[in-house]
Amino acid sequence: MEVSTLEWAITIGVTVAVLLFDVVVIARDPHEPTMRECAVALTVYIGAAIAFGVWVLLFHGHDYGVEFFAGWLTEYSLSMDNLFVFIILMAALKVPRELQQEALMVGIILALIFRAIFIALGYQLIENFSFVFYVFGAFLVYTAYSLVKSYRTHDDEHPEDNPVVKFAQNHMNVGEEFRGLKLWYKENGARVVSPMLIVIIALGSTDILFALDSIPAIFGITQEPYLVFAANVFALMGLRQLYFLLGGLLKRLVYLSLGLSFILAFIGVKLVLHALHENELPFINGGEHVKVPEISSLMSLGVIIVTLVLTAVLSLRKDKAIQEAEAAR
Repeated sequence: MEVSTLEWAITIGVTVAVLLFDVVVIARDPHEPTMRECAVALTVYIGAAIAFGVWVLLFHGHDYGVEFFAGWLTEYSLSMDNLFVFIILMAALKVPRELQQEALMVGIILALIFRAIFIALGYQLIENFSFVFYVFGAFLVYTAYSLVKSYRTHDDEHPEDNPVVKFAQNHMNVGEEFRGLKLWYKENGARVVSPMLIVIIALGSTDILFALDSIPAIFGITQEPYLVFAANVFALMGLRQLYFLLGGLLKRLVYLSLGLSFILAFIGVKLVLHALHENELPFINGGEHVKVPEISSLMSLGVIIVTLVLTAVLSLRKDKAIQEAEAAR
């Protein structure tokens, strides 16, 4: 895929401009956004992502357009799962509702930075070491297994128990009061760390963990760094609004982790097949390419869409049945 310097510059420039606009708006008026605000902003972001995908399809070719949409949907679905962790984190660290926008904004900026780093590292790895597809594929299959195991054992997530967060809490003089994004202030004559810094540390460390899942997944769909970056940008841009708009609904998507585990396992298998097709490891088929079927981008997009739709429908049906059973008691 031939991407000009101008295209890169415009994409990065627009991303930075949108983030700066969000930062300025939030800084002027910290508040819990209304449903209307969230719906309008989310509509704009989703519309922009669809328009971008259509532009890629028309100007860079059908295959690249399909790869973008498949990558964007995968990253978006993973982001929704991440949102559930953010909800638990905000509640556990007792972040006031009117300040959660600010915390989320910082988390999104950190996520973009970390993912840009991981994208650059991932691209260098796949360009220089073809065997890394085996590693990525195995990691995604293992992650899928972990999600299923967690769902079956009903393990509760406690992101606030992150060892990095615990270390910060135990080794810093943390104040009692949130004061916006101010990270230090004086309390009773002593200089203390704002609880917001602990929240930012928690968000940053969880962002790194999220990137470990999402970057191998997106590289399993496309190896084009421009599309990988764009898919991540569009998936993260509406995350703040989605947090407030779907906070209650996310708890009703009881099968979300199972749907994501299937998608990750599917992409993991796709990566392993691609690794076999490009094989250069001497202990596999004598270092020769293995003739195996490869999964097309169009098939990947279809599987992802069907999985997400089924996950949503079955989750809402299950939740409705649970509510009816509780009401009948």
